[in-house]
Amino acid sequence: MKNTLLLLPILFLSSCSTASDMDNTPIEQTQTSIIEAVKNGKYDLVETELKRGVDVNSKDQNGKSLLLISTEANDLKMARLLTDYKADVNQQDNRQDSPFLLAGASGLTELVKLFLTKGARFDIFNRYNGTALIPACERGHVDVVKMLSNTKDFPIDHVNRLGWTALMEAVVLGNGSAKYVEIVQILADAGCDISIPDKDGVTALEHAKSRNYNGIVKVLEKMKAK
Repeated sequence: MKNTLLLLPILFLSSCSTASDMDNTPIEQTQTSIIEAVKNGKYDLVETELKRGVDVNSKDQNGKSLLLISTEANDLKMARLLTDYKADVNQQDNRQDSPFLLAGASGLTELVKLFLTKGARFDIFNRYNGTALIPACERGHVDVVKMLSNTKDFPIDHVNRLGWTALMEAVVLGNGSAKYVEIVQILADAGCDISIPDKDGVTALEHAKSRNYNGIVKVLEKMKAK
């Protein structure tokens, strides 16, 4: 009994020391764990680490920020948490993807909407020197195209490194189906410049005619006649 009583204070002190060690873990050492927590959707753990002062713009070995990782997973709840702690929606990784650019290219409408309210910039471009709108048009993401085309000051006529506008990509890289006709109509209604040619001097209308995309031709010819 006497030996047992002597051990109790030692066990108590040992327990206190362990808790203290956890509280005093260097913030730098938690950056790897917060990346894993974001990947695994551990919201409470992420918030706890952010409250401790871990950098909300921490990056993995590929330069992907916490917010970019959550965007890749289409994790709107995590993205909201991170942006509440001022995560940078424009921070680019080693491939020049940012949360905003990737959300647009991937057709993640709710994330695009969120990032527009959190300081999304329109003068930061992807590795093709393109906007979030251009790949959205290429991939047929109608809702994102509608949102960005009607966002004040969005550069709908920006020309990327390939020499293509959003309209040009919708025509050249689309398939002329109904959703691409709708995208072209959205761009036309938003006042895009249909006269901007590609590097070879060929316009979107001429490309549409050569591919027999009659629905797109109809929209652009009507636009040209105005």
